[in-house]
Order: sequence, then C-alpha cells, then structure tokens
Amino acid sequence: MKRYALGRVVALPAAAALTFGVAACGSANEESAGGGNGSGLSGTISGAGASSQESAQTAWQAGFVEQNPDVTVNYDPIGSGGGREQFVNGGSDFGGSDAYLDDEELAGAQERCGQVVEVPTYVSPVAIIFNVEGVDNLNLKPGTIAKIFNQEITTWNDPEIAADNPEADLPDTPITPVNRSDESGTTENFVEYLSAAAGEQWPHEVSGDWPVAGGEAAQGTSGVVQAVRNGNGAIGYADASQAGGLSTVSVGVGDEFVDYSPEAAAKVLEVSERIEGRGEYSFAYDLARDTTESGTYPIVLVSYALACANYDDAETAELVKAYFDYMISADGQATAAENAGSAPISDSLREQIQPAVDAIGSAG
Repeated sequence: MKRYALGRVVALPAAAALTFGVAACGSANEESAGGGNGSGLSGTISGAGASSQESAQTAWQAGFVEQNPDVTVNYDPIGSGGGREQFVNGGSDFGGSDAYLDDEELAGAQERCGQVVEVPTYVSPVAIIFNVEGVDNLNLKPGTIAKIFNQEITTWNDPEIAADNPEADLPDTPITPVNRSDESGTTENFVEYLSAAAGEQWPHEVSGDWPVAGGEAAQGTSGVVQAVRNGNGAIGYADASQAGGLSTVSVGVGDEFVDYSPEAAAKVLEVSERIEGRGEYSFAYDLARDTTESGTYPIVLVSYALACANYDDAETAELVKAYFDYMISADGQATAAENAGSAPISDSLREQIQPAVDAIGSAG
C-alpha cells in the first residue's frame, strides 16, 4: 500500500490558493468542532478542488482560523476533476469535488489512503442562469432545457418556451448556450439531471466534460457567469451562490415550476439513497434527479470533501480532521449558508458522517 507524507511539503500556486494565515481574535466556542483559541493546533494544510466550493471554503477558512490562529488553510479552486486528481496522486492534503470518486479514482485513493473519507459538506442548487433583454423570469420544463442545451431550440420565442411563459415578451433573439470548458462536477451534476429528468431528449452520457459541440465554452464557474452576463440571449448553468444577480429559470417539477433555494435543494438529499460498497467512510449519494415531489429543486450539486483515514504525517492528520470537524459542524454549515447560499446538512446526516471524520488519522 502506498502512502505519502504531505503536510508542509505541499505547495499551491500563490495566486490561486486562498490563504488565511492571520486570525481575528474571536472568543472560544466550546460547542464548535475544530477547537478555539488556545487549541494548540498549528501548521499548514492545503487542499484543491471544486470551484463551486470557493465561497464556502473562503468562509470555512476564515471561521476555522479565527478559532485556531496558528493554522493556515489553503484551498486552490482548480475544479473538481483537477482536485480529485491531485488528491488521488498525493498532491494535496484534502480535496473538494462536486462528484463522488468514480471506481478508478476510488481505487487510486484507497491505494494512497487505505480507507477514504468522502463526506458531503456542501449542498447547493445549480442555477440555470440567463440573460435575455426584457425577460426577467422563465419557466422551463426538463425536456425544454435539454433541447436548448442540445441546440435543438435556437431562438427565445420558440413555441415550446412560449407555451410555459404566456406572460413573457419573448424576443426572436438567438439562444447562446454557455457550458464549462473544463472538466467540472457542476457539469456532471447538470448533465446527470438532464439525463434523468429529460430522458430521450438528452441522448448523451453523463460526464464531467460537456458533450455538445458548438456552443460557447468558458473556464470555471466564474467564466460561465461572466459569459452569460456579457451576452444577450445567453443561457448557462452555475452554482447558485455565484449566479451574481443574473436571472434564473424556474424548473418544471411534476405539475409545478420550482425556483431554486437552499431549502428546495436540500429536499433532494432527503429522498436520495447512499451508495453502498464503497467503504465504511464513503458517503456518496445517488441523487433523485427525476423527483416529482412538490417544492423540490432537482438540479443540485452535492459537493464532497475528500481525506485519508491514514496520513503518514501526524500533524497533517490532526489538522485535516479538525478542519473537517469544523466544516460539518452546525457553526461551519451556518457560515457556509450565510456566505455561499448553500443548504446546511441536517443534524441526522451530520450524525451519520461524524464517525468518518473521527476516523481521519486513526484508521488504516
């Protein structure tokens, strides 16, 4: 079994990593995981992964370092694919991913780590964002969304769009679908939704790479948001926390159209099932994308945090465990909700995944 000593030897690009090496003098919070001032923790850990987690990671880093002034936490939002690759190859202390590890990645991570800790820390709606002059609200059914992004519906006044938006003054403006150019967990979650909810109207395999050629491609979540903002007639998909005030689609669910919200997104996880056979500390979920339950927003990403149950370096293990404790704590989840618009995980889910976090550094 290969294991890699990490800790302070990990270096991320200074321009990309978000570093919190200074701390505010907050009071100790004895109820919060991760310790308080005087916790005795010190050192540096570095992670990389999903750009959708960037706002939440910024908030988690600030909150954690406030409680642990001698700790530095870095997070490089290079995207889910890059984050998983770095983690599996031993290039980061922890990872962030909008999709759970596939079988090959899981095997590689198990070779590195022994047992892999894979827990949901961030739940957020994926908003379908659009920029159509004179149109502020849109209702779109799953099949219509699929045809738009498959470039079969090409103008905004198409009868299929008009049928569900009778009060909108839809122009004949061409539709410009915008997708991620990089491998992305946000893409994988969006495509997985289209595959489940639109059926034959989305004839593409689920992947983190966008499957349709000919649209406009942009790097990262911020790139998609900027491209939609700059293009009249553009439509794209992005983590809702980074939608930046753009207009968003109400999605057809059963007989109603549902706006995105943290609460509506969280309902999907409540009706989804954990995937078994991946290891004691892997909490990956088969999301119910095609749900028709009222008030549920089905286009969500569940973003995972990745760690090893065993690190060669004891300091690294201690810091990663403390940071994961903080991320899943009620305090950490509230901080992410306030700063990133995410849906806090439930108390019952926290109880289920806590043993996995407790195992960091103590299980082979």
